[in-house]
Amino acid sequence: MGPVKTLILGGARSGKSVVAERLAERSGVPVTYVATVRLGEDQDLVQRVAAHRERRPPEWSTIECGDDLADVLTSTSGTVLVDSLGPWLAALPGLRCDLDVLVAALQGRGGDTIIVSEEVGLGVHPETAVGREFRDALGTLNQAIAHECDDVLLVVAGRSLSLPRDAS
Repeated sequence: MGPVKTLILGGARSGKSVVAERLAERSGVPVTYVATVRLGEDQDLVQRVAAHRERRPPEWSTIECGDDLADVLTSTSGTVLVDSLGPWLAALPGLRCDLDVLVAALQGRGGDTIIVSEEVGLGVHPETAVGREFRDALGTLNQAIAHECDDVLLVVAGRSLSLPRDAS
């Protein structure tokens, strides 16, 4: 069996990162954690990132991802855990990424890949145009990544549910 690609979706505080970390630990090979959030002055976010760091095994390496997630996926060997797509996409100019390049990088990976992303379609309808644009852009990105993954898990209240492939 070749490398496994897994997408883990969930809402805020659903437990999706913990599920991803446990899955990565089971790989039995070195893990590279790809952090996508860019820290600013938000102390709540700083504390959340610190909690994530403390949970990770010390032998894991960490890459602070900039705009080019595809390059990170292409140049990193072994098991990779990307956490998460929402902050990465939100930091891109115009909320635009090159889906074809990202999908090609994911397809070409030689190691297991675990990608965490926010499931944006379960919340309230965004009141602002930029909120709706983000929801739509991340929904499209999630669908493209899910199409390339062997497994897609939905995490709710710390419990995960494996989502079957569409029959089409």
